[in-house]
Amino acid sequence: MEDNFKFEMVAKTFHGLEEVLAEELRELGALNVEPGRRMVSFEGDKAMLYKANMCCRTALRILKPIYKFVAHDADELYEMVKEYDWTQVLSLDKTFSLDTVSNSDEFTHSRYVTYRVKDAIVDYFKDRYGADKRPGVRLQDADVMINVHIAGERVTLSLDSSGESLHKRGYRVAQTEAPINEVLAAGIILKSGWRGDCPFVDPMCGSGTFLIEAAMIGAGIMPGIYRKRFAFEYWKDFDAELFDSIYNDESGEKELKQCIFGSDISPKAVAIAEKNIKQAGVGKYINLKVQSISHWEEAPADGILVTNPPYGERIGSEDMEGLYRTIGTKLKRVFTGYHAWIIGYREEYFNCIGLSPSVKETIYNGALECELREYIIFDGDYESFRKSGRSLREGENRGERKPKGFRRMTDEEWKRDARKKGFGGKEASGGDFHRRGGRDDREKDRRNRLEDNYRPKKGRFASREQELPESENPLARRRNEAALNQLVGKQPTLPATDGGVVMRSRKGWKKK
Repeated sequence: MEDNFKFEMVAKTFHGLEEVLAEELRELGALNVEPGRRMVSFEGDKAMLYKANMCCRTALRILKPIYKFVAHDADELYEMVKEYDWTQVLSLDKTFSLDTVSNSDEFTHSRYVTYRVKDAIVDYFKDRYGADKRPGVRLQDADVMINVHIAGERVTLSLDSSGESLHKRGYRVAQTEAPINEVLAAGIILKSGWRGDCPFVDPMCGSGTFLIEAAMIGAGIMPGIYRKRFAFEYWKDFDAELFDSIYNDESGEKELKQCIFGSDISPKAVAIAEKNIKQAGVGKYINLKVQSISHWEEAPADGILVTNPPYGERIGSEDMEGLYRTIGTKLKRVFTGYHAWIIGYREEYFNCIGLSPSVKETIYNGALECELREYIIFDGDYESFRKSGRSLREGENRGERKPKGFRRMTDEEWKRDARKKGFGGKEASGGDFHRRGGRDDREKDRRNRLEDNYRPKKGRFASREQELPESENPLARRRNEAALNQLVGKQPTLPATDGGVVMRSRKGWKKK
């Protein structure tokens, strides 16, 4: 495959960050960028695949769809998967893992789907090379990671190019009890409009995630620079020279002239933040100290404040309402001229701030359905503020792209799209989307009996009462550094020196 060959990709993200991620991809040069629900589809070449993994701050993982088809039951799923030419992505000496997400009335057990897809891939190789010839299956550190996504009767198989979720930047060496996800933190900062051109403050910084992500954004540091490996480095068509050129590209980096300020009431949290900041190599940009928000008496003028105060769930204060009243008081008295972005969970606590938000958005922090609010802090009364020609809806005036409504393709549109992009089985290669047989009249209870008979009674694939939540690929939580050393032919990280930054060797890179 030529390096400039264009193909479809999908970037996964959190609810509420789809448009932010879409804009990131457009800025990278991706084509046909279309936001969806917790994902953004786009097109590009191999270089774009590598750039998306290295540069996208709000992507959780980058998938490359390789096969799309329609299946009505488990038997049809097995037969369709077996028809794909798996030698394109796998060989007998490789291992593979599967991550399945199913939203379907027909395929209600994601583990059973995983089991059947695994059987089809293994049997493909057995039929061609012999009963004892097959690639290995590994739950962790597999060479090739395959994502199975089922929506109704639509099945999409994709290669996971990222491996570990991209929120695992590699700089976090310690954490507080409830740290915010790095992708979510970067998304909120990008939503705020901060790009390093004014002061940035987090007065309740915890383990320092907002501070580090802000420093990386302001200095143009690629979030993937700290990672030890990506899954695409094990692919058969991996271009090490192309990836090195992207990894060592410093053209986007710049000197951050505005300072970032952080504080926390907990000395333990500040000590943890210091370790993470040092590991990320951005210490020269950040001013950090132990201080309660109630002790803030002054702040640099006209900045942006972003913070994640306690919710009263896993961590909290003895007086949560008093804490939020203090936040409101300090916003009005200390942070005049600021745009303050606060993520919270309870409406009654937000009400204690005593200010009218200019933006209210639903956003998920882990399993909690939270709300992100922006407060524009202005001098004087609201009437004077309006007479100056300004509005609480200034986000619209900053040129922010309004989210579009997400429309699900009809079945016919989905099949036409699959034909256009060359997905499908053997029959589809001639331009006809393949759909094995027609809708048969086998009753649903027969399929359920078949599943119950086939599924093991014990172990990983035994029946469960409830479905597991959508995973962030738990099959890839550990790194296989020995395999990486074999592949690249050199150590993936620099030796640790005086607690400095741990990352791969990089030509011309100097520690910040």
